[in-house]
Amino acid sequence: MARHPLSEIVRAFKSFSARRINELRKTQGIPVWQRNYYEHIIRDDEEHNRIHLYIESNPVNWLEDNENPEMKK
Repeated sequence: MARHPLSEIVRAFKSFSARRINELRKTQGIPVWQRNYYEHIIRDDEEHNRIHLYIESNPVNWLEDNENPEMKK
């Protein structure tokens, strides 16, 4: 069985999902993902809860985010 580094798996996921999202939105070539990702080991329940809250509430900030392609127009 072939082993692939995490970076390759993330790249493939982002590439496939961006193509599919843009296909559904009819927005070919528009960026969907931020350029990099940061791996992080979650070490305890408190850290997990903090990260979960960030992920859950972060979309509210999308309209003001510098990475939002709509902001770059």
